[in-house]
Amino acid sequence: MPFPFFGDDKSTIARLLGTLPQTGRVEWIGLRPARREPLLAVPEATAETDRHLAGDHARPKPGGKRQITLMQHEHLTAVAGFLGLPTPLDPGRLRRNVAISGLNLLALKDRQIRIGEQVILEITGECHPCSRMEEELGPGGYNAMRGHGGLTARIVQGGVFRLGDTVEVVA
Repeated sequence: MPFPFFGDDKSTIARLLGTLPQTGRVEWIGLRPARREPLLAVPEATAETDRHLAGDHARPKPGGKRQITLMQHEHLTAVAGFLGLPTPLDPGRLRRNVAISGLNLLALKDRQIRIGEQVILEITGECHPCSRMEEELGPGGYNAMRGHGGLTARIVQGGVFRLGDTVEVVA
């Protein structure tokens, strides 16, 4: 009998993609009070269903794919290392709303996650770096962020979430 994840079964990849037992943790939350302003680190945030984070200047349309941005907390060290910057890098410099540790965010594309007790996000795509990374991180900032830019998401169910909250895949 073949190992359960290998063989000729066409659903092997589907089974592998469905195997994500890890849980993550909210390590950092940031809000942008105005365009081009530094992000403010906050201990909690309110996600408004199909809108945005309360207090963030971004105002995506309902149904938008970029209502909240997420980044892999572990990537802060990698990006800093590529640029020779002190570690860990301040998450606010990368201009994402939430830093999550312990869960491979790229494995969540097209899935839903729950943050804390209430908030449910649908991961909609990658959050590619922009030229602002050169301003913020210096020469090479854009390329250092490639592959480490995080993800975008739509807020399916709103609510309050906090630093330290658990992040898990919705079955």
